[in-house]
Amino acid sequence: MNYQLIFHCAIILSLYGCGGSPVPASENIPETGSADIVTLSPEQLKNINLQTGELRLQNMSGNLKLSGQIDVPPQNLVSVSIPLGGYLRSTSMMPGTHVRKGQLLAVLEDPQYIQLQQDYLTAKNKLNYAAKEYDRQKELNSSKASSDKVMQQAENEFRNLTIESKALAVKLGLIGINATRLTENTISQTINIYSPINGYVSKVNVNIGKYVTPSDVIFELVNPEDIHLNLTVYEKDLNKLAIGQHAIAYTNSRPDQQYDTEIILISHSLNENRSADVHCHFEKYDKNLVPGMYMNAEIRLNDTKEKVLPADAVVNFENKDYVFVQEGERSFKMTAVEKGQSGDGVTVIVSPGLDGKKIVTSGAYSLLMKLKNTAE
Repeated sequence: MNYQLIFHCAIILSLYGCGGSPVPASENIPETGSADIVTLSPEQLKNINLQTGELRLQNMSGNLKLSGQIDVPPQNLVSVSIPLGGYLRSTSMMPGTHVRKGQLLAVLEDPQYIQLQQDYLTAKNKLNYAAKEYDRQKELNSSKASSDKVMQQAENEFRNLTIESKALAVKLGLIGINATRLTENTISQTINIYSPINGYVSKVNVNIGKYVTPSDVIFELVNPEDIHLNLTVYEKDLNKLAIGQHAIAYTNSRPDQQYDTEIILISHSLNENRSADVHCHFEKYDKNLVPGMYMNAEIRLNDTKEKVLPADAVVNFENKDYVFVQEGERSFKMTAVEKGQSGDGVTVIVSPGLDGKKIVTSGAYSLLMKLKNTAE
C-alpha cells in the first residue's frame, strides 16, 4: 500500500471538505458590524462608485426663513379695573369696539361711592373749622391769653384733618371723582370708567348688573399701533442675526402682500426647544395686522464662512439628517448631523466633530438603502 498517496488525499479532503466546494476568499464576503455601520465588498464598492470628501469652508449668503406671530408690547395692553367694587350699571362696549383715550367705557354704582364723598366733604368742613381755630389759638398764645397746650391741641387737630382730607381726595381720584369740584350738590351714586388709551376692546368680562370687585378685570384694551412681529429663531441661527437687520414679513394667505420690518430686540435666553425670540418692528402700521396673527419672515444674511458638504452627502431617514463617515477601507458609519441653510449645491453642517474626517459625498443614499435592507 502506498502510504504517501493516502497521506496526500487526507490533506486534500481536509481543505475541500467532504465532497464540497472551496471556501470563497474572505475579501468577497461583506463584513458584518453594528446597526449603523455598513461594510461593502470590493465589487459593491466599485458598482456604487462612492466618492468621499471633507468639510470645507465656503462663503454662504442667502435668506433665513423664520416664522412667528404678531404681538403687542406690555405697555400697549391695558386691563381696566376699579379700585372700589361696584355694580355695572351700563356699558356699550363689545369685543372689537374701537375706543379713544378718555372715552366712556362703563358706568358703575354703589352706596360706598356716596359714603366716600360724604366722608370727604365732612372732613373738609372740619378742616376749615380746625384751621380757623388753630389761627385763633396761635394769636391768643402769642399774647399769653391761652396755654401752649391748648394751642398744640388745635395744631394737632388741624394737621390730622389735613391728612384725612387729602387721603380721601386721593381715594376719590382713584374712582374718577375730582375732589376740588365736589360739593354737597354734586354727590353721585355712580362713577364713570374711561379708556386710558386709543385702541380697541379685546375682552369684555362683565355684564349689566354684575358686581365687580377690585381684583376683577372689567375690560381688556389693546393699542395696535405699536404691534411687532415676534419670530422664533433656533440656537444655530442666532449668531447670524443682529439688531437693525431688515426682514420681509408675509402671511400664508397673502404671500404677495409683504411688510418691511426691522429687528429691534434679540432675546439672550433659550427655551426648552433651544430657540429664542426675535422682535421686529413694522415700519408701517396696517390695520389688517392684528395681534396673534401668524406670519413668515425672510431675513437677508451677510456673507459668512460656513462649513459645508455637497447636498448629496446628507440623507434623511425618519425625519433626521445623517452623513456616512468612513471608518475603514470599506466600512462607513451612519452619523446624525444638524444641518443649516442650503444653496448652490451645498449644505451647511452645524454639528461639531466632523473636521478632517472622510465623508461620503456621492452614493450616500445607496449606503442608506443597503444598511436598512440588511437590518431588515
